[in-house]
Amino acid sequence: MLNSLFIVNTSGDVILEKHWKSVIHRSICDYFFDAQKKAACPEDVPPIIATPHHYLISVYHSQIFLVAVSTEETPPLMVIEFLHRVVATLTSYFDECSDSAIKENCVMVFELLDEMLDNGYPLVTELNILQDLIKPPNFLRNIANQVTGRTNISEVLPSGQLSNIPWRRHGVKYTNNEAYFDVIEEIDAIIDKQGATVCSEIQGYIDCCSRLTGMPDLTMTLVNPRLLDDVSFHPCVRFKRWENERVLSFVPPDGNFRLLSYHIATQNIVAIPVYVRHTIMLKGGVGSRIELTVGPKQSMGKVLEDVVVEMTMPKAVQNCNLTPSVGKYSFDPASKLLQWNVGKIELGKPPTLKGSVAVSGSAAVEPPPISVKFKINQLAASGLKVNRLDMYGENYKPFKGVKYITKAGRFQIRT
Repeated sequence: MLNSLFIVNTSGDVILEKHWKSVIHRSICDYFFDAQKKAACPEDVPPIIATPHHYLISVYHSQIFLVAVSTEETPPLMVIEFLHRVVATLTSYFDECSDSAIKENCVMVFELLDEMLDNGYPLVTELNILQDLIKPPNFLRNIANQVTGRTNISEVLPSGQLSNIPWRRHGVKYTNNEAYFDVIEEIDAIIDKQGATVCSEIQGYIDCCSRLTGMPDLTMTLVNPRLLDDVSFHPCVRFKRWENERVLSFVPPDGNFRLLSYHIATQNIVAIPVYVRHTIMLKGGVGSRIELTVGPKQSMGKVLEDVVVEMTMPKAVQNCNLTPSVGKYSFDPASKLLQWNVGKIELGKPPTLKGSVAVSGSAAVEPPPISVKFKINQLAASGLKVNRLDMYGENYKPFKGVKYITKAGRFQIRT
């Protein structure tokens, strides 16, 4: 599958290279660097690049690229999914997957890659199993290793690796048994000048944090499972039962994991919970002005958080002199990015940003598109709801109905 993995930064430097089969010279990355130079931004680099004798498959995260090299045809989505697992694993171990974190912990990164791939094929990708094999770094463990000469690598193979449930360890014990489920949805929508939604789609996730003793068996039913168009499951989910009954039945891993992700290509237009009113006049000379108003729609009744309004201004715009009623704004003359960090918006007087703009030339300039990013707690735009959650197992009495403790879009079960 994979012959080599190169981790490179946006400056074109190879931070780390790992080979599982024959060594491939890092000059193979020149094909990737050529594509990187042609791209307008890092996100526009093609994820798959075919060369005369190799295939380069890459993902971008936090100013670095993970570039996998294969000498034969390989399912690209499987490689991309594996590279995302590498990013998630490094983020869990070092709190971030960045240039500096990889350089500071390069030995442990090599150890993790050795366990995650065997001869180029995925072997161990579950985080809790990796944490049994290679202990995460911390201050006390590092001092003890320096004194005793030990390493973070375990001398005992995790028991979960030898079972038919490799994602869960044996003998897990907790004083308080509890599990948390977060339903997270991201909306991508295009809205015209009149405020009508042109198109929209939803990407959703159900993340879980499980702290349960023994081998619990959970069953989750949804009120409207037919909403989900394209569903990707964690290996713990019994796919046949979902296919036949639309029921999520699974033995959860210990700790944090993503139960499923889904995509909804909305046939019915989604109600966007935010509105933007704008007056943008860009012309040469005097008289160019911008006035923006952003706020929550009255029908939603929710609080908008982490609101950020962005506009990439035309090249003719030289400077902006604006006054925000709430938050702060910044304008970068080089990239022409106008960013307004609003923060939290509650129902009431909506925040505004208004002022003058300096535009070179004499001709009128087309107003740029407006991008709005925001977060809302305890709101599923698709209408997806959890109907019921049952738990069975040798340490649990089966019960019907769930004790829901809702907080920040999360529900919790306790036994």
